[in-house]
Amino acid sequence: MTNGLRFSWELSGSGWATCRIKDGSSERKDIVSYCTDALADVLHGVAGLYGPTPVQRFSFDLEPAEVRWILRGRGPEDDLSIYRFPDMSASFDAPDQEGTLVWGSTQPRGLLGHVVLEAAQSVLEVHGEDGYLAKWVQHPFPIAALQDLRRLHLQHDRCEMQHAVTIS
Repeated sequence: MTNGLRFSWELSGSGWATCRIKDGSSERKDIVSYCTDALADVLHGVAGLYGPTPVQRFSFDLEPAEVRWILRGRGPEDDLSIYRFPDMSASFDAPDQEGTLVWGSTQPRGLLGHVVLEAAQSVLEVHGEDGYLAKWVQHPFPIAALQDLRRLHLQHDRCEMQHAVTIS
């Protein structure tokens, strides 16, 4: 059971991806630019919640807007917040509170790890590493970040959902 939490990442053109996250009550969708290594940032951010740093931040460039994700670990659960800023070049060092909160949810860490892992694995299965680079252009598929999140998720969470066993 995914508790209503869903995450998807779909390459939607040369240098663009559609990112969706939703829980049982709300959804956020953004068209993300390749100006950042966005999928790698998501994987690193979620993996970071398994370590000693309880707050993880990363941003997506929407050209020109920015959406900044803040993940706060609280034991077995995580608070997820997404803030929107009108101009990424002007908001780079801005405090989170200067943005507009556009989505928030509290979810079990294991569930968040699982849905992000599965979405990234799906992108790899659909495009392969070469196809991903051809479409994303600036950054290769974040295979090491995917493997790291998979290792941490399987090591720390009692996830009963099925996991792909091969990466390639």
